[in-house]
Amino acid sequence: MKKTILAALLIFGAAAAQTQARTRTQAQAETRAEAKTEEKAQVHNAIDIMAEVRADYQHEDVDGSMIPAGSGFKGRYLNLHINGNIGKQFTYSYRQRLNKANTSQSFFNATDWAHLTYSPDSRWMISAGKQVVGIGGYEYDRAPIDVYTACEFWNNFACYQFGASVSYILNGGSDKIMLQATQSPYRNEATEDTYAYNLMWTGSHGWFNSLYSVNLIEYAPGRFLNYLALGNHFALGDLDIYLDFMNRAAGGQKSFFDDCSIILEGVYSLNSQWIVFGKMMYDVNRSDIPADRSVLPGTELLTFGAGVEFFPLKDNRDVRLHANLFYTSGQNGNPAGTLVNGRTLIDAGVKWKIHILSR
Repeated sequence: MKKTILAALLIFGAAAAQTQARTRTQAQAETRAEAKTEEKAQVHNAIDIMAEVRADYQHEDVDGSMIPAGSGFKGRYLNLHINGNIGKQFTYSYRQRLNKANTSQSFFNATDWAHLTYSPDSRWMISAGKQVVGIGGYEYDRAPIDVYTACEFWNNFACYQFGASVSYILNGGSDKIMLQATQSPYRNEATEDTYAYNLMWTGSHGWFNSLYSVNLIEYAPGRFLNYLALGNHFALGDLDIYLDFMNRAAGGQKSFFDDCSIILEGVYSLNSQWIVFGKMMYDVNRSDIPADRSVLPGTELLTFGAGVEFFPLKDNRDVRLHANLFYTSGQNGNPAGTLVNGRTLIDAGVKWKIHILSR
C-alpha cells in the first residue's frame, strides 16, 4: 500500500513539474469572482438569501454486491444561505441544511453555522455562534455539497460546533491567524462539557496557498487528541494540486505517522466549462490508544478515483453537472465506517443555485 501511495505522489509530482505557470483560465477567474461577490454581499448587503440543491444517481457495491441504501436517485443536499450586515461593523452568516432532520433536543442539529462577527477595524474579527471547527486541509474546508467521496476522517467528524473565535488579518489580507474555542466534536450526552482549542493559519500567496492548524481536541474529560493539519494548494496555471496531511496523536503514541490521513487531488481546467480531476485518500491508525473517534485503531484504507465537472452556462457557475468513480481497498477498524474494502461508488448528478433575494 505504501508503494501505491508513493507512486501516486510521483505521478502527480511529475505532472506538476511539466506544467508551466500560465494565466488562469476563465473558469478559475469566474470562481474567484463568484467568491468575491459572495464576500461583498456579506459586507455591503443588508441581506442576501440563496439556496443550493444537489441531486445524484449513485451505484454503490462492495465486492460486486450492490448496497441498496447507497444506490438509486438521491436528494443529497438542500441548503439555505442567509448572509448580510447589521450596521457597519457587524456581519452575520447562516446556513441551514433543509434536508437534514432536526431532533427533539435542538433545531440547531440541522444548522451548519449561524454566527455573528464584529469587526472593529479592517484587521480584527471577533465571532461567536455555531462555526466550522478550525482544522487545516482543503478537503475538510470544502463545502460538503462539492465533495463526492472523502476520506474516512471526513466522514466521521462533526465539524460544526458552537464556539467563539478571534482572527487577525495581516500582510494586506494575504494571511489570517485565527484562535478558536468550540465544543468538542467528540462530545456526547455524557461529555457535553468538553472542548476543542484551535490555532489556524490561512495563507494566500499566488501559486501557493495554505490552510494549516494545530488543534487540541478533548475526546474525554481532561484527555486530548492533538492534530497537526497541513493543507497545501499549488496553483500551476490550469492545474491545481491539493495536498493535505493530518497527523493525530494522543499521549503515549509511539510514532508520528501511527494515526494520520493523506489526501492528494489534481484538478485540471480544460476550458471555461470543463474540469477533470483525480483524487487519492489514505487513512491509517496503527495506534492501540482509543483516542481517535474518527479513524479507529486497526484502520488502513486507500481510496482513489476520478471524475469530471461541466458548467453549461458560460457566464456563471450556478449550474453544474458531475460524474465520478471511486474505489476503496484495505481494512476499516470501524464496523460502521463509510469506507470498506472492495467498495465501488459510481456517482452522477447536478447541482444548482437559486438566488432568492439580495438588497
